[in-house]
Amino acid sequence: MADQDMKITDKRMFTPEGELREEYRHLEDAPAAPVDEARPAAASGRPESPAPAAEAGAAGASRPEPARPQPPREAPPRATRAIGFEDLVGMLAEQAMVALGVAVVPDAEPMLDLRVAQMYIDMLDVLRVKTAGNLAEGEAAFLEDILYRLRLAYVEKRRVAG
Repeated sequence: MADQDMKITDKRMFTPEGELREEYRHLEDAPAAPVDEARPAAASGRPESPAPAAEAGAAGASRPEPARPQPPREAPPRATRAIGFEDLVGMLAEQAMVALGVAVVPDAEPMLDLRVAQMYIDMLDVLRVKTAGNLAEGEAAFLEDILYRLRLAYVEKRRVAG
């Protein structure tokens, strides 16, 4: 093991003196994330400045002033209901429809990948087999309907693709 050259790179953002390393200077221009006042500075991931503000005034005169914290963004809305079986089936069916070119992803070219579509249809069929007898009547009918529609779309796309 002594024959191998080993390189150790310090990936920390701050120097031992508390200064931002050169490769992270671009972060000074980015808006700062709000800091929770209830947490200590060490817990927030920001080191406490080792130099008092009076000393920093003379030495840091050429450095730009740090960005002011922006007001917190509004959190994305949470689901108003629990995730259910229909959501799982819908997620898998949506991927199959994208692979069949029936559903289009925004800002993307429509695709036709019959192998991927078949994989998602098969996964839904495995789900149908493994949950047989354990689903509510509506859930079982929903899964059967989705499988029927996906299989029809698959056969049609396969016939057109040749």
